[in-house]
Amino acid sequence: MKTPILGASYVARSINAANDRCVNLFPEVVAEGGKEPAFLQRAPGLKPITLTVGGSPTATLDNGPIRGLHVYGGKLYVVTVESPATLPYPETKLWEVNSSYAATLRGTVSTDVGTGQVTMADNGTQLFLACGDAAGTSYIYNNSTTAFAEITDPDFPGASSVGFIDGYFVFSEPNSQKLWVTELLDGTSVDPLDFASAEGAPDDILSVLVSNREVWVFGTFTTEVWYNAGGPDFPLERISGAFNELGCAAQYSVQKLANKVFWLGRNAQGQGIVYVSNGYIGTRISTHAVEYAIQSYSRMDDAISMVYQQDGHQFYILTFPTAGKTWVYDLATGRWHERAGWVASAFTRHRANCMAGYNGKIIVGDYLNGKLYELDLDTYADDGDTQRWLRTWRALPTGQNNLKRTAQHNLQLDCEAGVGLVTGQGSDPQVMLRWSDDGGHTWSNEHWRSMGQIGETGQRVIWRRLGMTLKLRDRVYEISGTDPVKIAIMGAELQASATNA
Repeated sequence: MKTPILGASYVARSINAANDRCVNLFPEVVAEGGKEPAFLQRAPGLKPITLTVGGSPTATLDNGPIRGLHVYGGKLYVVTVESPATLPYPETKLWEVNSSYAATLRGTVSTDVGTGQVTMADNGTQLFLACGDAAGTSYIYNNSTTAFAEITDPDFPGASSVGFIDGYFVFSEPNSQKLWVTELLDGTSVDPLDFASAEGAPDDILSVLVSNREVWVFGTFTTEVWYNAGGPDFPLERISGAFNELGCAAQYSVQKLANKVFWLGRNAQGQGIVYVSNGYIGTRISTHAVEYAIQSYSRMDDAISMVYQQDGHQFYILTFPTAGKTWVYDLATGRWHERAGWVASAFTRHRANCMAGYNGKIIVGDYLNGKLYELDLDTYADDGDTQRWLRTWRALPTGQNNLKRTAQHNLQLDCEAGVGLVTGQGSDPQVMLRWSDDGGHTWSNEHWRSMGQIGETGQRVIWRRLGMTLKLRDRVYEISGTDPVKIAIMGAELQASATNA
């Protein structure tokens, strides 16, 4: 019989009810004519990009994390952190990277503005950087004059987040209900009367996002949507009816993708559900299992998000730095999976701290250092470090366990074989199998099988004599691998027979 290996991540509050994990694998539906209706493929790895600074090649721009990426004027702008021991605080820098990956330093922030996310927006000439510190320190870079300077207009109250609409930078004032705009096409100048209050509810604004020429204003417990009404005093006006009692649990969880808005939500009843816009209303897209995981973390307000499109899959990525977890939602399938690094024999958060599409590639900034990568489906490691993939699933399809013991005769993995490398690790790639007969509380030893050396496309990946199910008359299988080779899993066939016990 076919065992239900295909699917997404769903680990319930009780793993005896559901214990399906999908780490560094994601399902792709086969529209027609396929061997199976879907298959699991390996998540992209991190392919390092070699940059040049002053004509000399370098693997890293700084020793701290990449705080933000933004593309405008045909250039990639990178915000990095340098943390030399001689300074009492991290030093933030803005770099301009061209299509040949030559990097030029365009500005240095001389005050301590932290190491967290930087939000950016541009008007074609000016780049506005909101540094994300408590004071809302912000900078403007002009790509025509190459001038980089802090916004010092005495009427500028600081910005916690920024967007751009119809010639105006629109930003939220830290720890307030105030929504501001700058002067038309000039982010360095602010009129003291160019603000309005999001007064639908008395909660502070956490984030603003411009999507489809509308400004989404996210409060801690409510959301409003504004548009450019062209008013003589303040150009923005709230859209009638575009108010809902659903706010934001994490400032940097807000993203736009496929003409929709995504965020991690909160309201007066609770928090930790992921939403996507349906008109001006939030529609839940997280599952109970994902919500159980998120709501179990010690912090969710530090969540950061990224979006990208690759091979027609559009992904919303949600990383929880304190928890060390990364969840990914695929719009193509409506399913969740996990992305992870592999450090000290344990899964941790994915290395990506920010993303941008540039030069025909998905560019990734590292949260550990000042490196840039290409997110590449043909790279099977993370900057040379091991990328482990894993899939767990129940042996029997839903509803077919009659609580009788079964003899598990053999399990055959239907996968693309013969993908081994010429030399080194991966020249004889291995798949590791474990199983649990108590829902996933305890596990067997690992049993290794070869996926076939290079060209051995007829290799069978099969495990025999897998014993009897005991205890709960249930079995969960787990397969995993670490070799840097292609992974494509079409299904699995299980031969088992029931007993009368």
